[in-house]
Amino acid sequence: MTGRGLGRDTRIVLGIDPGTAITGFGVVEREGGGRVSLIECGVIRTATGQPLPSRIREVYEGIVELIDRHRPSVVSVEDVFHGRNSRTALTLGHTRGAILLAASLNNLPISEYTAVEIKKAVVGTGRASKEQVGFMVQRQLRLRTAPAPADAADGVAAALCHCMAGAFARRNR
Repeated sequence: MTGRGLGRDTRIVLGIDPGTAITGFGVVEREGGGRVSLIECGVIRTATGQPLPSRIREVYEGIVELIDRHRPSVVSVEDVFHGRNSRTALTLGHTRGAILLAASLNNLPISEYTAVEIKKAVVGTGRASKEQVGFMVQRQLRLRTAPAPADAADGVAAALCHCMAGAFARRNR
Protein backbone atom coordinates (compact mmCIF):
# COMPACT_ATOMS: atom_id res chain seq x y z
CA MET A 1 0.00 0.00 0.00
CA THR A 2 1.32 3.45 -0.77
CA GLY A 3 0.53 6.62 1.11
CA ARG A 4 -1.51 9.38 -0.56
CA GLY A 5 -0.87 8.06 -4.07
CA LEU A 6 2.35 10.08 -4.36
CA GLY A 7 4.36 7.27 -5.90
CA ARG A 8 4.73 3.59 -5.37
CA ASP A 9 7.69 3.97 -2.99
CA THR A 10 6.14 6.70 -0.85
CA ARG A 11 4.87 5.60 2.54
CA ILE A 12 3.18 7.39 5.38
CA VAL A 13 4.18 5.98 8.78
CA LEU A 14 2.27 6.75 11.97
CA GLY A 15 4.55 6.28 14.97
CA ILE A 16 3.06 6.04 18.45
CA ASP A 17 4.52 6.24 21.95
CA PRO A 18 1.65 4.91 24.10
CA GLY A 19 0.73 6.45 27.42
CA THR A 20 -2.45 6.58 29.44
CA ALA A 21 -2.06 10.26 30.32
CA ILE A 22 -0.05 11.34 27.24
CA THR A 23 0.26 9.38 24.00
CA GLY A 24 2.87 10.80 21.65
CA PHE A 25 2.55 10.49 17.90
CA GLY A 26 4.51 11.34 14.80
CA VAL A 27 3.53 11.08 11.16
CA VAL A 28 6.36 10.89 8.66
CA GLU A 29 6.55 10.45 4.92
CA ARG A 30 9.22 8.21 3.44
CA GLU A 31 9.87 8.78 -0.22
CA GLY A 32 11.45 6.41 -2.73
CA GLY A 33 14.91 7.93 -2.43
CA GLY A 34 14.94 7.24 1.30
CA ARG A 35 14.26 10.85 2.30
CA VAL A 36 11.98 11.13 5.32
CA SER A 37 10.02 14.25 6.23
CA LEU A 38 7.77 15.15 9.13
CA ILE A 39 4.10 15.68 8.38
CA GLU A 40 2.73 16.16 11.90
CA CYS A 41 3.53 15.34 15.49
CA GLY A 42 1.94 15.96 18.83
CA VAL A 43 0.25 14.29 21.76
CA ILE A 44 -3.12 12.95 22.76
CA ARG A 45 -3.74 14.06 26.35
CA THR A 46 -6.40 12.34 28.39
CA ALA A 47 -8.29 13.79 31.34
CA THR A 48 -6.43 12.48 34.38
CA GLY A 49 -9.48 12.69 36.63
CA GLN A 50 -11.53 10.40 34.39
CA PRO A 51 -11.94 6.64 34.85
CA LEU A 52 -9.54 4.43 32.89
CA PRO A 53 -12.15 3.27 30.32
CA SER A 54 -12.89 6.91 29.38
CA ARG A 55 -9.19 7.67 28.97
CA ILE A 56 -8.64 4.59 26.82
CA ARG A 57 -11.56 5.68 24.64
CA GLU A 58 -9.97 9.14 24.23
CA VAL A 59 -6.74 7.52 23.03
CA TYR A 60 -8.63 5.22 20.66
CA GLU A 61 -10.62 8.11 19.17
CA GLY A 62 -7.48 10.21 18.81
CA ILE A 63 -5.68 7.43 16.93
CA VAL A 64 -8.69 6.86 14.66
CA GLU A 65 -8.74 10.59 13.88
CA LEU A 66 -5.03 10.51 12.97
CA ILE A 67 -5.56 7.47 10.75
CA ASP A 68 -8.49 9.15 9.00
CA ARG A 69 -6.55 12.39 8.49
CA HIS A 70 -3.24 10.94 7.27
CA ARG A 71 -4.12 7.52 5.82
CA PRO A 72 -0.85 5.88 6.91
CA SER A 73 0.31 2.68 5.26
CA VAL A 74 1.71 1.31 8.52
CA VAL A 75 1.54 2.00 12.26
CA SER A 76 4.71 1.72 14.34
CA VAL A 77 4.06 1.31 18.07
CA GLU A 78 6.43 1.23 21.01
CA ASP A 79 6.13 -2.14 22.74
CA VAL A 80 5.37 -2.52 26.46
CA PHE A 81 8.39 -2.14 28.68
CA HIS A 82 8.99 -4.54 31.52
CA GLY A 83 9.04 -2.23 34.50
CA ARG A 84 8.98 -2.83 38.21
CA ASN A 85 5.38 -1.70 38.59
CA SER A 86 3.06 -4.34 37.15
CA ARG A 87 -0.01 -2.11 37.56
CA THR A 88 1.57 0.58 35.39
CA ALA A 89 2.50 -2.02 32.76
CA LEU A 90 -1.05 -3.41 32.81
CA THR A 91 -2.59 0.05 32.41
CA LEU A 92 -0.22 0.80 29.55
CA GLY A 93 -1.23 -2.53 28.01
CA HIS A 94 -4.86 -1.39 27.95
CA THR A 95 -3.83 1.78 26.13
CA ARG A 96 -1.74 -0.18 23.64
CA GLY A 97 -4.73 -2.46 23.07
CA ALA A 98 -6.85 0.53 22.05
CA ILE A 99 -4.11 1.70 19.68
CA LEU A 100 -3.68 -1.76 18.14
CA LEU A 101 -7.45 -2.11 17.77
CA ALA A 102 -7.73 1.25 15.97
CA ALA A 103 -5.00 0.23 13.51
CA SER A 104 -6.38 -3.29 13.05
CA LEU A 105 -9.95 -2.10 12.39
CA ASN A 106 -8.48 0.13 9.66
CA ASN A 107 -6.65 -2.87 8.15
CA LEU A 108 -3.24 -1.33 8.78
CA PRO A 109 -0.12 -3.40 9.34
CA ILE A 110 1.38 -2.88 12.80
CA SER A 111 5.08 -2.98 13.63
CA GLU A 112 6.15 -3.05 17.26
CA TYR A 113 9.56 -2.00 18.57
CA THR A 114 10.90 -1.85 22.11
CA ALA A 115 12.05 1.48 23.52
CA VAL A 116 15.63 0.19 23.32
CA GLU A 117 15.23 -0.68 19.62
CA ILE A 118 13.75 2.74 18.85
CA LYS A 119 16.50 4.61 20.71
CA LYS A 120 19.20 2.50 19.12
CA ALA A 121 17.81 3.11 15.62
CA VAL A 122 17.42 6.86 16.07
CA VAL A 123 20.28 7.76 18.43
CA GLY A 124 22.69 4.85 18.13
CA THR A 125 22.36 3.66 21.71
CA GLY A 126 19.48 1.98 23.50
CA ARG A 127 20.17 3.98 26.66
CA ALA A 128 19.60 7.42 25.12
CA SER A 129 17.88 10.11 27.16
CA LYS A 130 14.68 11.83 26.07
CA GLU A 131 16.75 14.91 25.21
CA GLN A 132 19.07 12.87 22.98
CA VAL A 133 16.10 11.31 21.17
CA GLY A 134 14.58 14.76 20.58
CA PHE A 135 17.89 16.14 19.31
CA MET A 136 18.42 13.27 16.87
CA VAL A 137 14.84 13.46 15.59
CA GLN A 138 15.39 17.18 15.01
CA ARG A 139 18.67 16.54 13.23
CA GLN A 140 17.53 13.63 11.06
CA LEU A 141 14.42 15.45 9.90
CA ARG A 142 16.21 18.80 9.51
CA LEU A 143 13.83 20.59 11.90
CA ARG A 144 14.49 23.97 13.49
CA THR A 145 13.67 22.63 16.95
CA ALA A 146 13.06 19.23 18.49
CA PRO A 147 9.43 18.12 18.61
CA ALA A 148 7.82 19.02 21.93
CA PRO A 149 6.82 17.69 24.32
CA ALA A 150 9.22 14.76 24.57
CA ASP A 151 6.35 12.30 24.07
CA ALA A 152 5.79 13.76 20.59
CA ALA A 153 9.49 13.30 19.78
CA ASP A 154 9.18 9.69 20.98
CA GLY A 155 6.24 9.14 18.60
CA VAL A 156 8.29 10.54 15.71
CA ALA A 157 11.20 8.32 16.77
CA ALA A 158 8.91 5.25 16.58
CA ALA A 159 8.01 6.22 13.01
CA LEU A 160 11.67 6.84 12.10
CA CYS A 161 12.66 3.49 13.60
CA HIS A 162 10.22 1.76 11.28
CA CYS A 163 11.58 3.65 8.26
CA MET A 164 15.13 2.66 9.23
CA ALA A 165 14.16 -0.96 9.89
CA GLY A 166 12.54 -1.14 6.45
CA ALA A 167 15.61 0.36 4.78
CA PHE A 168 17.85 -2.08 6.64
CA ALA A 169 15.68 -5.05 5.61
CA ARG A 170 15.70 -3.96 1.94
CA ARG A 171 19.52 -3.60 1.94
CA ASN A 172 19.96 -7.08 3.42
CA ARG A 173 17.61 -9.01 1.12
